[in-house]
Amino acid sequence: MSQSTRSSVKPNTKPSYAPTMTLAMARQRAQFMCDIRQFFNKRQVLEVQTPLLSQAGNTDTFLQSVAAQVTYQDRPRTYYLHTSPEFAMKRLLGSWQVPIYQICPVFRDNEIGVRHNIEFTMLEWYQPNYSLADMATELGELLEALYGYSIVMNHYRYVDAFMDFVGIHPLTASLATLQAVAEDKGLTGFNFNNVESVTTNSEEESRQSWLDLLFSHAVEPNLGHDLPTLIIEYPPATAALAKTALDKDGNKVAKRFELYINGIEIANAYDELADGQALRMRFEQDNQLRQRHNLPVMPIDEHLLAASNDLIPCSGIAVGLDRLLMVITGADRVEDVIPFPSGLA
Repeated sequence: MSQSTRSSVKPNTKPSYAPTMTLAMARQRAQFMCDIRQFFNKRQVLEVQTPLLSQAGNTDTFLQSVAAQVTYQDRPRTYYLHTSPEFAMKRLLGSWQVPIYQICPVFRDNEIGVRHNIEFTMLEWYQPNYSLADMATELGELLEALYGYSIVMNHYRYVDAFMDFVGIHPLTASLATLQAVAEDKGLTGFNFNNVESVTTNSEEESRQSWLDLLFSHAVEPNLGHDLPTLIIEYPPATAALAKTALDKDGNKVAKRFELYINGIEIANAYDELADGQALRMRFEQDNQLRQRHNLPVMPIDEHLLAASNDLIPCSGIAVGLDRLLMVITGADRVEDVIPFPSGLA
């Protein structure tokens, strides 16, 4: 090979503008989305589209909204990119009372990692007159349609999973016991803004923060490796928009489940609470917690509160589609299933 020929050979490197997702994965993703829409179309579930921007925000202390400064009627206003289409979809559900679903981008601030991105894609759907068991069955049918073969799901009580992997009963253990176990596992000096509820002056709220920490670090990584696993009967403090009930031992639990596959949280489902006054109290409590932790107080969605009183019995579920595509294709990082992660967008 001559010197001139050698100098014309280009190194095998990607240009700086290139996507992190391959063309082959883009084709898989497109078929994945098509299969989801066909699944719901066959079941006569109506596809809807709701705004990404809202005047109200999510009060959950675990979820930080992305704020957007806009000009509305010649006046500056703060709007929020939704963390989920839930609030707007419930307004539709209260009016139309038919099964609905949506596939859309959602936004959660400061969410970066191998399984996280500030912007990600969510599937959310609601079924009137569905119990949580009905919703679990339909979720299993969706998984079968996407995997292409029969799926068996394991049902695992939150209490049982906690006892198996942490060794203590989560609903009866003392605060001191939870702290001691966390310290034994090296979980000290942790920022509680990163778990599902935050510590306050209330001992019960402090207990829940330690439970969330232990569950996310000691339980979640073990879930769903043999079979897709539904964790059921969560503590009520972890599900602000779900109904509650008593478990077989007489403990108050949330009517909620989460799906885990390969140690990854994929979906979250509620038997939806249809009580505007109860929701208002929960949102106001959330904002009190946010103030204590120097988080911005979020405007409460008054439209949602009004719609909640008109909701018929229903269950709803949110599915992280990027994560689900990861586990179906065997991808290791979320950037393998999206074209431009937040750092490159």
